[in-house]
Amino acid sequence: MADTHVLSALKAKRGELAGRIDGLQDQLREAMIQIDHVDCTIRLFDPDIDLDEIKPKPLPPRHHAFKGQVTRAILTMLRNEGPMDAKAITIRLMAERDLNPNDKTLSKAMNKRIGAALRNLRERTLVASRKGEGGLLLWKTAAKINGTE
Repeated sequence: MADTHVLSALKAKRGELAGRIDGLQDQLREAMIQIDHVDCTIRLFDPDIDLDEIKPKPLPPRHHAFKGQVTRAILTMLRNEGPMDAKAITIRLMAERDLNPNDKTLSKAMNKRIGAALRNLRERTLVASRKGEGGLLLWKTAAKINGTE
């Protein structure tokens, strides 16, 4: 049996997925209980309401950041770590948010988001950039560039 390691890995993966399904079913059951409680409370205030008219709101994607969250993270990183290029900022931010850095599509989207945030911060004179090694822009807080910090 040369394939026993493959079979044991597949069994382990199946067990992992089955455990994940059990956890998701528990979450679903809890959400159903919570929505029943909310429905009952709504009916206390409006007994004639048609609850089917209330449209479900889609969840934001896991990598969604709330307004200002990326900007705050970038400024904190630059204050604490000093000059960094956008790629290093992207890698650090993805690590902080437990996002997979090997996901090329997500990395590209995060890199674009961070680049846009850095350009916006530069326009607001909160950060400045200069050419670094390899032609990449090094970003740092404007206070450090102006010598006020």
